[in-house]
Amino acid sequence: MIAGARQPREDGPPPVPPSHQGCAIRSVRVQLPARRGEPAGELRAELRDRHEDGHHHLHHLVWRLDPSLRVCSSAVLGGGIGPRAWILNAQVPGGYPRLDPDRHLAEIAAAEGLTGPGAGLMTAADVAAYTTGHDGGVTATVTTGLGVRGWAAAPESATHAPHRPGTVNIVVTLPTALSDAALVNAVATATEAKVQALLDAGLDCSGTPTDAVCVAAPEPGPDGGEPFAGPRSTWGARIARAVHTAVLAGARTAR
Repeated sequence: MIAGARQPREDGPPPVPPSHQGCAIRSVRVQLPARRGEPAGELRAELRDRHEDGHHHLHHLVWRLDPSLRVCSSAVLGGGIGPRAWILNAQVPGGYPRLDPDRHLAEIAAAEGLTGPGAGLMTAADVAAYTTGHDGGVTATVTTGLGVRGWAAAPESATHAPHRPGTVNIVVTLPTALSDAALVNAVATATEAKVQALLDAGLDCSGTPTDAVCVAAPEPGPDGGEPFAGPRSTWGARIARAVHTAVLAGARTAR
């Protein structure tokens, strides 16, 4: 998330402003083999190589979601809890000048042909260097940018500094439905695991000011879904281990 952004919408991407309609965004799929340890058949992100406004080799990850999935997210575009047709994690240049990241993400989504409500995240980290963790059906995909890292509880004077898009972005997918409370708990568990991994990597920080999390899980049926996703619950423990693995690998290479 970027400071100064408008309140995100939950009913899909906002209209593209006239000044940006038809802007030149071209992307191609980057063909990569399955990563080591990546289970077959799990929902995979698609890596895209984007040319935009004179910038070449900006990457983004796209998840095209099954209609039965819903997402709990702190993303700048499509945050909150609800059905989402896609998730987008887009790389932008350092020194990002725009103050409308939600609209920018909507433009990238439109250029990809993504329709319906979605969730969009943004980072200045190299998205092509994403890392993954897997545990018991849970997949965590992480992009790790730590150039503006710090502690969550900082002096008030530090909270007024401009927030550049460095960002640790975490996307978690799992095959089991979670209740509303468990979805929120899953975001908290993923965040706890992120901080643990950063400390295990020898970094003196809890993250960056703009970190974001998305958790995608099936819609609950009449039983209401799994009620818990804390780190000692079955699915919360799997989320924690998958996120820890992915963030630790990313932090070690991003230092």
